[in-house]
Amino acid sequence: MVKRVWTLILIPLLLFYAQPVGAVEKEDRKWQDESVYFLMVDRFDNGDFKNDYHVNVKDPQSFHGGDFQGIIKKLDYIKDMGFTAIWLTPIFDNEENGYHGYWVKDFYNTEEHFGTIDEFKMLVTEIHKRNLKVMMDFPINHVGTKHEWLKDPTKKDWFKTEQSPIQQDLGNEWLNELPSLNHDNPEVQGYLLDAAKWWINETNIDGYYLDEVDGVSKKFLTDFVQQSKAAKKDFYLLGEVRSNDPHFISEYEETGIDGFLDFPLTETLRPAFDQVDQPLNELKTRKDELMSTYKNPYLMGSLMDDHKLVRYTRDMVEQNQHPGPRWKLALTYLYTSPGIPIVYYGSEIALDGGLGHDNHKQMDFRTDKDLIDYITNLGKLRNNFPSLTRGEMKLIAEENGVLAYKRTYNDETTVIVINNSSESRHVTINEDEFADDKELRGLLTNDLVKNNDHQYKIFIDREEAEIYVLSQKSGMNLPYVTATIIVWGAFIAFIIAVWRRSKKKRSQE
Repeated sequence: MVKRVWTLILIPLLLFYAQPVGAVEKEDRKWQDESVYFLMVDRFDNGDFKNDYHVNVKDPQSFHGGDFQGIIKKLDYIKDMGFTAIWLTPIFDNEENGYHGYWVKDFYNTEEHFGTIDEFKMLVTEIHKRNLKVMMDFPINHVGTKHEWLKDPTKKDWFKTEQSPIQQDLGNEWLNELPSLNHDNPEVQGYLLDAAKWWINETNIDGYYLDEVDGVSKKFLTDFVQQSKAAKKDFYLLGEVRSNDPHFISEYEETGIDGFLDFPLTETLRPAFDQVDQPLNELKTRKDELMSTYKNPYLMGSLMDDHKLVRYTRDMVEQNQHPGPRWKLALTYLYTSPGIPIVYYGSEIALDGGLGHDNHKQMDFRTDKDLIDYITNLGKLRNNFPSLTRGEMKLIAEENGVLAYKRTYNDETTVIVINNSSESRHVTINEDEFADDKELRGLLTNDLVKNNDHQYKIFIDREEAEIYVLSQKSGMNLPYVTATIIVWGAFIAFIIAVWRRSKKKRSQE
């Protein structure tokens, strides 16, 4: 009897407190729907002290102890922020102090500081249990300076004689003077292709990141893409062409690589938001150019920084700006414009850093949660509203440091308003941008904007952003209210009947 009573109590409570669903149910999940958390394995979290060989956390050029077990421990931390995919720096066995993973010694073994191959498989399994995807950095262009192939005279033609572009990168000396592989050599091609397929088949990873692809022949890249995708359905490949020229980057789309790091966007994004009162018109102009240049702009990787750039927080610090508000506005744009947002570890705590080893600081989990909470809200909205990942983008206002644009997908419309100025602003949007009899419901600050005199007048505070969803005008939902009254009436009648029956039974005893 008690269980029945509690069940009947819960039913009307659930009906009473249920909220109408504002998001359109997504169809099959695509890579353009993902949001990526990019982490450097060694600098993230130490979960197993047994593999801490020659670890020195005070030396920026030494291993710090991060490993597969540490990532497993923090998977819920990543998932709770709304991320749906994880990108790992190279996990292959590296030479001494190759904490970053790029001084490859063996393409078929894991780095002993990170853990065993079985522990990596466990990591992939745990990632998939949480409905996340995992992308692994596969350095196809170079190996460590002491690789055994360099000592083998039969493998002399496995290497190029000239240096690759990345090896001239000032400030990133950890990547300089690395031996470049000769991808015109069939034996090199065979080795790399076999290794790539082996990792997919052996560990069930979901994608590869390929750096410095402009140093690799397009023919080999095409083969690499085809064989990787043949090994697993929906396998994603993200390439790096270290250029700010979108037309040069787009030339590599013919290889079949799904997307590339969108450095042209980064080049425009960083100065747009690193200080207050910056106009945002150039951001719109650049985005239009990129959308028309790339074959599939929705699969491009949108980012503020990575392991080779100066951390974005440094830009804000140099402008004497508080990083929190600056990061929030930049991330709002990153999460709501076409492309796959990629957030580099530490950005959620506004970690500061310059080039090289200064960029690769230890992650700190004991810090202020304000920015983490904001990223979490952005992640939830991106995951729940398909228009933010699949919708067309249209500018609807840009003036005085305020940018407003809408994303439309099927019958769902979201409106994003970003105020990059030091003053609160009003933005007026004509009703012809939307259907009649609608209102804008704020999803970050719970703002509500109704149609007034054929206009939507939005007020937005300084250095703040809001994401609205276009909805039917709110009012009394008579069918819902009637149903609630009926359910509650039936419930109260049942309680009275039970009480009377119990009273009658007691009087007869």
